[in-house]
Amino acid sequence: MKNFKLLTISLTFAALFLSVPLFSQVISIDRLFCENRENPLGIENINPKLTWVLSSDGRNKKQSAYQVQVSENPDNFTENLIWDSKKVKSGQSVHVAYQGDELNALDKYYWRVKVWDENNKSSGWSNTAFWQMGVLDRSDWKAKWIGVGYEEEQSRPGGLMRNEFNIDKKIRSATAIITSHGLYQAFLNGSKIGDAYLTPGWTSYNKRLQYQVYDVTGQLKPGKNAVGAILGDGWYRGPLTWGERKDLFGSELALLLQINVTYADGTTEVFSTNNQWKSAKSSILNSEIYNGETIDARKIKTGWNTSDYDAGEWVKVKEKQYGYDNLVATYNEPVRKQETFKPVKMLTTPEGDKVLDFGQNLVGFVEVEITGKAGDSLVLEHAEVLDKDGNFYTENLRAAKQKNVYILSGRDNEKFEPHFTWQGFRYVRLKGNVPGISADNFTAVALYSDMRKTGTFKTSDKLLNQLQHNIQWGQRGNFLDVPTDCPQRDERLGWTGDAQVFSKTAAFNMHVDNFFTKWMQDVAADQLQNGSVTHVVPNVLGPGGAGSAGWADVATIIPWDMYLLYGNTEILKNQYESMKGWVNYMNEQSKDYLWNSGFHYGDWLFYRPDDDNDGRAALTDKYLIAQCFFAHSTQLLVNTAEVLGKDEDVKKYSSLLHKIKEAFLKEYMTPNGRLVSSSQTAYVLALNFDMFPENLREQAAERLVNNIKSYGYHLTTGFLGTPYLCFVLSEFGYHDLAYTLLMQQTYPSWLYPVTAGATTIWERWDGRKPDGTFQTPGMNSFNHYAYGAIGDWMYRELAGINSSEKINEVGYKKIVLKPHLDNKYESEEVEKQNKNSVLDEVNASLETYYGTIVSHWEIDGERKTFDIKIPVNTTAEIHLPSNSIAKIKENNKPLSSSKDIKIVDEKPDEIVISVGSGHYNFSMN
Repeated sequence: MKNFKLLTISLTFAALFLSVPLFSQVISIDRLFCENRENPLGIENINPKLTWVLSSDGRNKKQSAYQVQVSENPDNFTENLIWDSKKVKSGQSVHVAYQGDELNALDKYYWRVKVWDENNKSSGWSNTAFWQMGVLDRSDWKAKWIGVGYEEEQSRPGGLMRNEFNIDKKIRSATAIITSHGLYQAFLNGSKIGDAYLTPGWTSYNKRLQYQVYDVTGQLKPGKNAVGAILGDGWYRGPLTWGERKDLFGSELALLLQINVTYADGTTEVFSTNNQWKSAKSSILNSEIYNGETIDARKIKTGWNTSDYDAGEWVKVKEKQYGYDNLVATYNEPVRKQETFKPVKMLTTPEGDKVLDFGQNLVGFVEVEITGKAGDSLVLEHAEVLDKDGNFYTENLRAAKQKNVYILSGRDNEKFEPHFTWQGFRYVRLKGNVPGISADNFTAVALYSDMRKTGTFKTSDKLLNQLQHNIQWGQRGNFLDVPTDCPQRDERLGWTGDAQVFSKTAAFNMHVDNFFTKWMQDVAADQLQNGSVTHVVPNVLGPGGAGSAGWADVATIIPWDMYLLYGNTEILKNQYESMKGWVNYMNEQSKDYLWNSGFHYGDWLFYRPDDDNDGRAALTDKYLIAQCFFAHSTQLLVNTAEVLGKDEDVKKYSSLLHKIKEAFLKEYMTPNGRLVSSSQTAYVLALNFDMFPENLREQAAERLVNNIKSYGYHLTTGFLGTPYLCFVLSEFGYHDLAYTLLMQQTYPSWLYPVTAGATTIWERWDGRKPDGTFQTPGMNSFNHYAYGAIGDWMYRELAGINSSEKINEVGYKKIVLKPHLDNKYESEEVEKQNKNSVLDEVNASLETYYGTIVSHWEIDGERKTFDIKIPVNTTAEIHLPSNSIAKIKENNKPLSSSKDIKIVDEKPDEIVISVGSGHYNFSMN
């Protein structure tokens, strides 16, 4: 009887346990995004786009309807409702446009959503999120532009500005809106406003100057309040490019700041910059992006940003008439402090220098906590590498000093960090006369745009994992408000070619939708009237620096990438005229549709070291490259016109594309399909951009393969050929060769820098040569992300994570999982380099607007397992490498018995299936 009772209890619990999924399968709402950010401040779009991420433990879960409510009061969605979408029968959960009452400048709005699943079961209301509007009209600006009132020194010390105001009533909310000419850090009652750095960011200032919006409700107090700001040169007037060129956007620092206060009784008041503010020189003696910052703590005006401070000796500011026409809200994520590092060692070099090694090449600065006598100084010099003898190496920095100097005040426990500069470094050389210095006094802080981390990629191979690490840190170091080419030498510019080749890889590692949307607006703003696109954006090289194939094509490539990867049709709409302008420019430069004129960088920095500057040593004809990109950009314009419903443009540019390809064949290909340049890049670009007739594509791929083998299974490509190389090989059935190239450890290869100790991606394939010496120092960055574009192939081919490219399926609405589980070496030598190891596991994930995709495969002897997760409200097409359905099991059951899986196609080497959301585990023998 006792056993019977236990059995009854066990069965009861089992029944309860089995019933749990019935409840957990209800869809829940995890995250809410407005304009792709969580609770953003400063939205100028009067119909902001709303997105919600769904989750459920069940399979084949999808949204059948939604309801959005927007209110002015988070506690009352009834009386204060300004939009109720009602129940909308739609599966759309991404980029749903607000369609309610007119929105007011700087007001905060609260929203929530509920959805119904495929069985019409409701999720219930989500948590409440919010957004705050930005400045919507010039009349919303009450602040006046102000500049320092004192006579500036030639060394241009940082400027201080301050004012005081009174709060006499209880506050409901307060918002600060701030921008500047130069960089600023603002303070309210002694505390920094916000946690962003290098504000207002870098844009084409004279056309687009960003302002930032902050909630400062908690920083105000009853009675007297003090507000102030420190200003520095930054990109606005500091030296940029080469030859100490200054004042590229203007010569005077200026501040525009206002605080809008709403009181509990509903009344409002604005406190803003005007001619009553005062100014003084700061303790920052000078500050430049390339050269670093010098701070004299003896000159710190203690308490200058508090209400108790006596500013009697300060001088009145000067009002400026700069206007508001170029002011725009900040759309992308700001630069913030990120990871921190303590020194892994403090060493003394053979030359006697005291050097800190932080173990990671990073971008940011070093925080210092020290005690010493007044007038003692500490000098921090920054470098990426030590030379072959172990000495501090800065020759590759060119003219950039990368030096921060701190002069002590004599107080205990002084803390220093720079305000308006950053460095690219792993090593820091210490100079000065502060006694008792140890590694404990220093902390390195990474700085980069605060984008959400979205992708993970880990394998059974340590070198590949380090390569992925290097790709990610190359991106972190160079995605600092603009996609810079390098973070250390006297350059750090938004090179368009580097950005376009890396944009897809970037989107796997981080959420770059807003980052590129913002930057592409500057690409359009700086585009020349004839449609030519500049080499760098913001353009600090002048009108002569424009029109290079593969660089200027950023105008078409990145908008299209952002559409495919995020479903972002807005960027296509916003950039369409810019895209057309670039294609039209190329067409106007061509003769009989052949573009063989003008300056081009070509296949920049391919494996030959004598290819600096003018690229004369290039293996690949630059005009052949130009014609390929002419066709590619035209194709992307046709695609975009189709998405946007511009039928006339589809016809017009489709006709142009046909003529461009005909001109290519006539000029660059023999009747038998041989190209005039027999390089890897020539065949890669021509194949990837579909320049060959269909009947000649296979033999062109064979020529590419033979070329790679003739170089001992090495690549020879540069910036433009490298991103597509492995994709072309995989597409044409040479995946094992692509894998062999990836795993090659000798120069030139992706893993050669890894074996040499790299912690970021190098600018050159052999930045450090096998004998320990360096490549030419004039162009030898050790943090330069372009060659990290292989990450796109690693995610899409090894892990197999792809989005459908069909309209209404982009942005991972439909997922295509097609991993390569069997990766074999084409070269015994490369296999031996890797100690005959086999890649037997890849585990990757990607956070999308629909949720997180997981693709995890593993090989154990003859058994292969493929574990995947598909987000709610999406579908997936899965390619399983097997020649028989009978050999495949899902969750240890025959594949054919699963009601959740539809078999789409049976091929000799793979089974194609279709699934909805859920967790699936496949095993194949």
